[in-house]
Amino acid sequence: MRSLPPAADPGQPLRRLAASTRRVLLLTVCLAVLPYGVAQAAPSKSPLSKTGRLAAISCPEPPLIDGGMPRTREYLTAAVECLNRSWSAHFAHAGLRFRKPTVRFYEEPEQRVCGVRWPANAAAFYCTERATLVFPLTGNWIEGRTDLYPLKVVAHEYGHHLQSLTGIRDGYEARFHSDHTHQAELGRRYELQADCLSGVFLGSVRRSLPRTGPDWEALSGALRASGDDADYRTHGTGANRVRWFERGYRAASPAACDTWTATPSRVS
Repeated sequence: MRSLPPAADPGQPLRRLAASTRRVLLLTVCLAVLPYGVAQAAPSKSPLSKTGRLAAISCPEPPLIDGGMPRTREYLTAAVECLNRSWSAHFAHAGLRFRKPTVRFYEEPEQRVCGVRWPANAAAFYCTERATLVFPLTGNWIEGRTDLYPLKVVAHEYGHHLQSLTGIRDGYEARFHSDHTHQAELGRRYELQADCLSGVFLGSVRRSLPRTGPDWEALSGALRASGDDADYRTHGTGANRVRWFERGYRAASPAACDTWTATPSRVS
């Protein structure tokens, strides 16, 4: 099968659920420091909404296993460095202030990190108060994987960093604490926007990724399986997670990621 097309065609591979990936974690938790919680009004408009497409760059994907040895830290380090390079250039072009996130790796989850208790069932997560990306080097989200899911998870958490840099998080927190009726939906809007921003990044580097159609199918399946269709609703259904990722991927522009004015069904 061919790889996902680079432009207008949404691509069949990202629409078909890969049965082999249904076993992906259903309980991935991506934001550790906020209680998750319809936005009646969106948070302040993101300054990224008028910055255009993310420039296409080369982002070679190192192996997660090399010579039979796990190279998890090297993989994650390379991914974050590529994200820094891509988004810092985008911010500079738009005249926006940029700051790299801190990155911390853990062989195993600890009792507390970033001043908070390590969230149960978490894969990677972002500590907003300390602008820190936290990556456990073990777990089903990354160990033994050969698909694009780990890269997508890294880009998703980085999306939370972008939300902090651009004031989206501040707007979200203010709404969350003032609108108790819609807290869960506000949280899904926040998370689905990070999914979309991860798609923007992967769309911008797709030509440098040695991936084919089945790889994108597997990512589609992983995203669907990570939806919270039947659980406490924090991140959105599998279908909506795929939809927002695809939207960002096709546009390769953060302007596509306005989840705050989307209809409730699009952020369910």
